[in-house]
Amino acid sequence: MKVVEQPDGSVNVSSQKEGQAVLGVGSRLASGPAETLVKTAFARELADQLALFRGMSLADIAHTVVLIEAGIFPAKEGASLLSALLTLHSFPADFTPEPALGDLYTNREAWLAARTSAVGWLGAGRARRESTTTGYRIIVRSHILAFADALIQTGQALTEHADKYRASLMADYTYLQPAQPTTFGHYLLGFVYPLLRDLERLQTLYTRTNRSPAGCGSVNGSRIPQDRTRLAELMGFDGLAHHARDAMWQTDSPIETLSTIVMALVNLDRLAEDLQIFATAEFELVELADRHTRASVIMPQKKNPYALNYIRGATNELMGTLTSVTALGRTPSGQVDNRVFAYGDVPRALELASGVATLMTDVARGLHFNVSLAEARLANGFATATDLAETITLETGLDFRTAHRIVGRLVREATQEKRQMRDLTTADLDAAAQAMIQRPLHLSQEAFAQALNPATAVAARQGIGGAAPEPLAAMFDACRATLAAHNAWREEAAARIAAAEENLLRGAQELTGDVPCPST
Repeated sequence: MKVVEQPDGSVNVSSQKEGQAVLGVGSRLASGPAETLVKTAFARELADQLALFRGMSLADIAHTVVLIEAGIFPAKEGASLLSALLTLHSFPADFTPEPALGDLYTNREAWLAARTSAVGWLGAGRARRESTTTGYRIIVRSHILAFADALIQTGQALTEHADKYRASLMADYTYLQPAQPTTFGHYLLGFVYPLLRDLERLQTLYTRTNRSPAGCGSVNGSRIPQDRTRLAELMGFDGLAHHARDAMWQTDSPIETLSTIVMALVNLDRLAEDLQIFATAEFELVELADRHTRASVIMPQKKNPYALNYIRGATNELMGTLTSVTALGRTPSGQVDNRVFAYGDVPRALELASGVATLMTDVARGLHFNVSLAEARLANGFATATDLAETITLETGLDFRTAHRIVGRLVREATQEKRQMRDLTTADLDAAAQAMIQRPLHLSQEAFAQALNPATAVAARQGIGGAAPEPLAAMFDACRATLAAHNAWREEAAARIAAAEENLLRGAQELTGDVPCPST
């Protein structure tokens, strides 16, 4: 890189690559950047911004189109600049960004400068952060829709797998202890509902993200007139980020994005944590498909649930990213450090989250549930104890807390005697009641047997949200309908964006007239 002082006092910085020049130094700086600055800050900033290339390109093209339409750019120069921008939009092979040239904006500017003298018009009425901020929103909105798509597929896979096991009995677990009878289908569907809330949050996040900051100048607009509504329309935004300074310097947006991602991944991780426990030799309730596991190098018997560990690790990593982005936002307003790192962190986080959701989708589809073992353990355990206490209350009129104490004593004594719940009799129950309230309960044998039957216990869960067939069927229908609605929204939003971008590029090409595309 070399620095050349011009006769008017301005400075032109050229890279060692022939023909590339940075126009952004100007007369205020008498020298180029220090090598230490280039190798640290510039290198990190450029690496993070590369993911914004397509968004920044669309922002630059839209900016040029609007100022041509407004008569601000001379037609000939505008056509030449647009032609070069359209060539650069394809990320040509000879575009090799270098930290010595600064950030992505100035690297783009240097490439354009080698091909058209009209490049000086590109910065009219806006700071570089308008291009990067607009490009960031364009890229992030696409990643949000991709993450929504991945979560929708996860929800569909979990719903279908839950439907397969909707009648498969098991003990539900709290504190990793058998709690009450349920079905594996009801259990799995319990992870679809938080996923639906995650999709609602993503849709709201998308609505706020898809607001255009373009045309804001630096902090309060520009003397050069720009049609902000037209800019938003050209790039497929649904509206404006109204206040010019706020539009340029929002810190809550990346925090909200990471928060939404982390909530979704924590919900997926909770299922992954359960499945990892259920897949142990001690539980043996589920088995992952071989394709989602990894063998031990030293221990031949091992089948490690590597996919589930990855989901947990990725969730933990993004929790740290959320903390980092939140800390970066806690600065005085108008500070670059609260945004420059987010340019890389947020798109990467969304891409990582989409991969996690896609992996969980595949894990769900390959998951095997040990139906016979789960049912046998349920029959041999004490998960129907609550049902017995509730039956006592319904049949005898005894208050529930007293019934709870009687059944608790019954279970304690049975455990000490190495007996199972199914081995107990009404005589055992009356003995426990006699000890607790000094009288037997005289519960009928039929009511006693029904209370201890796991299938009957599940069938009795008739309330909304219960595991009985009727409320469970209603929940399956609701989940499928809601997932379909979210998918319809996602498809429509993606189609609007695609149409807007296609129209922008076509309109820009028409405005170039007969100006040839610059050679690459």
